Amino acid sequence: FPAVINQTVLASSPQRYVKAGQLIRYMLIKTTFGRTEVIDNTLNPDFVRKYILDYFFEEKQNLRFDLYDVDSKSPDLSKHDFLGQVFCTLGEIVGSPASRLEKPLGGIPGKKCGTIILSAEELSNCRDSATMQFCANKLDKKDFFGKSDPFMVFYRSNEDGTFTICHKTEVVKNTLNPVWQPFTIPVRALCNGDYDRTIKVEVYDWDRDGSHDFIGDFTTSYRELARGQSQFNVYEVRHFSSISVTLLSFSVESEFTFLDYIKDLINIMNFPLSTGNPSQSTSLHYMNPYQLNAYAMALKAVGEIIQDYDSDKMFPALGFGAKLPPDGRVSHEFPLNGNLENPYCNGIEGILEAYHESLKTVQLYGPTNFAPVVNHVARYAAAVQDGSQYFVLLIITDGVISDMAQTKEAIVNAAKLPMSIIIVGVGQAEFDAMVELDGDDIRVSSRGKLAERDIVQFVPFRDYMDRTGNHVLSMARLAKDVLAEIPDQFISYMKTRGVKPNPAPPPYTPPGHTHHHTQI
Repeated sequence: FPAVINQTVLASSPQRYVKAGQLIRYMLIKTTFGRTEVIDNTLNPDFVRKYILDYFFEEKQNLRFDLYDVDSKSPDLSKHDFLGQVFCTLGEIVGSPASRLEKPLGGIPGKKCGTIILSAEELSNCRDSATMQFCANKLDKKDFFGKSDPFMVFYRSNEDGTFTICHKTEVVKNTLNPVWQPFTIPVRALCNGDYDRTIKVEVYDWDRDGSHDFIGDFTTSYRELARGQSQFNVYEVRHFSSISVTLLSFSVESEFTFLDYIKDLINIMNFPLSTGNPSQSTSLHYMNPYQLNAYAMALKAVGEIIQDYDSDKMFPALGFGAKLPPDGRVSHEFPLNGNLENPYCNGIEGILEAYHESLKTVQLYGPTNFAPVVNHVARYAAAVQDGSQYFVLLIITDGVISDMAQTKEAIVNAAKLPMSIIIVGVGQAEFDAMVELDGDDIRVSSRGKLAERDIVQFVPFRDYMDRTGNHVLSMARLAKDVLAEIPDQFISYMKTRGVKPNPAPPPYTPPGHTHHHTQI
């Protein structure tokens, strides 16, 4: 899921007035990405230089920003005064309200270093789609027994002067005055986002044997086309000056992306009977004092990515498949923290703490039913179908399922709602049932009804473990594979429901500034 991001960096520092200026170094962790310009003699620099990088929802993209007081022209940062630094992820910036993150600078023990403001935006010219319609008149008669069968081919120009085909219209049969159907094309495909780049259009007469007759061509640009129907968009076709092609209509729409929406995320923990007693080392829930168990490792790897996209980092965490104190009642949807009124946990660490505490008080017990928790989240999702919230249900399981038919029905119903389901399988069992629920090869169905969207993603945790089963080979790869389908699932719901994101808030104006245009 690549997207282009602009980074905006502002810094406010209580340090002394600098002699030469301030500079910020922007880093992808372990790789220096770039440096801003130096701004002279200020304690509140507003940096102009922007940087473009790819954004991937499924990856944890660590960033570090270092601030320096520049006293000379030397590129060696050790020769300049270090003013502070901040660590964050790109997801934190994108997931913040209005994609604007404010954090205190640190790095100098016992000293207040000021504040840094980071903001991001997706480059809009990569997202627009243009819809246009053309007609032509007085085409050359090419066919011996009839009129022409014309079609047009659109090419965008490349940096080296060559052309790349980007669209071909349908063939309009047996006419010298064709009217082609409207077509929609991404602006990026049409001109690579450069509104003045040449667009070449060739007109052909279609022949059944593929040897289409060239009628003529003309050139234009996106900027010209954007004028719409006018005298400027009537084109004489070269080689035949009596032939003209006319733009009948032109409109532009932005393709909304994953970054335009706000998400709320729900995490679910599973307590199946088949995992054994948590006090025994053979149990997947076994609490080793020296390392995380498989459930905790899976939750930590995926949860650390997810939490960047929840504004308050408060997650309702539920368990299922256990007997609860004091009466031993069997439950398939109970709060991990034991609080029925407020099941929310503070961040991933809060969920892990509640999970470990619950293992001390509940008795694992079957059957293992998935449908109750799917329906539990679906009830929340059904109440907010306006696009203001989207729910991601994370189920960590050993693969045993006792209510397959009911779970399929729950998934088919949930596919209509703003929610996705992630299933992480732990242990060495066969996960055939989980693969079936995933629906990548065969869409999940219930009572003859297909799910309208694929909303389930399954991964077996063992594929990411070393041979001992005690260590994850790559936490990042696990999280990436688990979360990779979420953006497309999210966008598919919003598009089918015609949900558009809320308009962007007005630009931020720093204190003491009349306006704010600067970005890096």
